[in-house]
Amino acid sequence: MKRALTVIILVLLADQALKVHVKTHFFLGEYVPLFGKNSSKGYLQFVENPGMAFGLEFGGETGKVMLTLFRMVAVVVIGYILRQMILHRRDGWMVVSLSLIFAGALGNIIDSAFYGLIFEASDPRTLNVARLFPPSGGYAPFLHGAVVDMFYFPLWQGRFPDWIPIWGGEPFEFFRPVFNVADAAISVGVALMILVQRKPGPALAAPDADPSSPGQAIDSATAPTGDRAGEMPPDA
Repeated sequence: MKRALTVIILVLLADQALKVHVKTHFFLGEYVPLFGKNSSKGYLQFVENPGMAFGLEFGGETGKVMLTLFRMVAVVVIGYILRQMILHRRDGWMVVSLSLIFAGALGNIIDSAFYGLIFEASDPRTLNVARLFPPSGGYAPFLHGAVVDMFYFPLWQGRFPDWIPIWGGEPFEFFRPVFNVADAAISVGVALMILVQRKPGPALAAPDADPSSPGQAIDSATAPTGDRAGEMPPDA
């Protein structure tokens, strides 16, 4: 239990602390390089995501509410499974992986459920920096808040070959989605779970040869007495 709580608390603290910092210190779209002023391989960039993980959207406002409710149900189910795994003393790495997934999902739920209530809107036209608990109230009702994303790693940019259907000749970028600590925790948790599932189980130990075991006792009792080394059976 302590291991699971430690993972969950650390992920939530890191996720929410960074989101609050970005929300209250960056205007929407602002970015700073992560690896030096001349590097273009990584940025801390303020992006608000109204939909799914990694900047994906789903079905407008109605879809957003449905997605948040689905996340809440999923967190309850994952929490129940995690508790059962802890009670039955399952593999420690499996508990860690599910704890990462649980914490990541919960971190994004906090954004969707409460950020609209406690933060001022970040307007890309005025380039304002949002305030926490503004006097005029938040920018959206309960369950309508936007998830704060900030990690952007355009590691490789190029162009699809012309012979590829649909996308031929178009530019592409890896890794394009902007994500947050919660998204990363979910991805690492899923990858770790797959690795743990593929790990071979412990080999069964061969039984020790015990001369006092019942099988060997029967063999000794039924063996001919005259078959000892160098001894012939007596004549009748």
